[in-house]
Amino acid sequence: MKNALHYISIFPIFLVALASAFYSAPAIEEIDRTRIAEVYRIGERLQDQLWPGWSTAPFGILFITDDHEFLIRHPKPNDEFTSIGHDKLFKSEVFVRQRKFQKSFLATFPALGNGPLIVVGKAENTSDKTSTRWVFVVLHEHFHQLQYSRPDYYPSVNSLDLAGGDTTGMWQINYPFPYSDQKIAGGFRGLADLLLAAYETKSDVDRRSKTAEYLSVRRRFADSLKPNDLRYASFQLWQEGISRYTQYRMAELAGRKMKPSKAFRSLPDYVPFDREAERLLASTLKEMRSLDMGTRERTVFYPFGAVEGLLLDRFAPKWREDYFKKKFSLEKLYPNWITK
Repeated sequence: MKNALHYISIFPIFLVALASAFYSAPAIEEIDRTRIAEVYRIGERLQDQLWPGWSTAPFGILFITDDHEFLIRHPKPNDEFTSIGHDKLFKSEVFVRQRKFQKSFLATFPALGNGPLIVVGKAENTSDKTSTRWVFVVLHEHFHQLQYSRPDYYPSVNSLDLAGGDTTGMWQINYPFPYSDQKIAGGFRGLADLLLAAYETKSDVDRRSKTAEYLSVRRRFADSLKPNDLRYASFQLWQEGISRYTQYRMAELAGRKMKPSKAFRSLPDYVPFDREAERLLASTLKEMRSLDMGTRERTVFYPFGAVEGLLLDRFAPKWREDYFKKKFSLEKLYPNWITK
């Protein structure tokens, strides 16, 4: 009887041990750890070379898998998250909770109420699908962290007076810009052609004259818009257009100045950084040639603003130093001598 009671007393302990043997804590798959680590590696190496002070921005990521969300380089926000320990690749403690966001999510916003956070799904679950593209798209989102974390960003955005009572920030996506107005869409189409011609011309003399023509027509197009619509278009070009520009420039810099980690090079879908830069530039220029505001709506500002940034590189190499001083007005970054 004594032996029987002994076995009965240890049976629950045996069950707990057995359950523990079959249970493993949620973990980020190795392929995803490699991708995320490459984002941090490139960012830390190159960010301040492109944008002085970028390293002062947050670099937190909420990484979404099929069943879980993993919080990296961000303080634990609440008891929904539990620690799974320190990850040497990320140089960060990692927290996990059950998935709440869509698996395909890709955005940067204060998702957990403590500064701008990149919320992103696995490469395979996003529109970018492959490792190298995904890495530079996440760096695009990291540039949003720099924009949003500047002390005067939100007061400056509020001063645009475009929210129309919205307090969620969704007005930035849903603002009723007159995309379907044929006169406005046609004017923007012609403006895109002039910008592209100025960027692609090989002669310095021709580039100056074509840029002067572009800026003149740009001013006339701006005058044709209602004040609120002009403020919105300028804001989108400044924010999303230059984020696309940054995505390309980071790929181009990485191609020239860095070698991928051995682990990243070993991924089955690995593409060299310089090839991704070439693809992204070619894709952006292709978009410019067929920009249709009526069908593309807000996303027309991404390639347009990116090419404007590339043109600024040729006339005003230090324009990025004034980018945050002259908010929401890329036209103010061109040197005055172009039009003289």
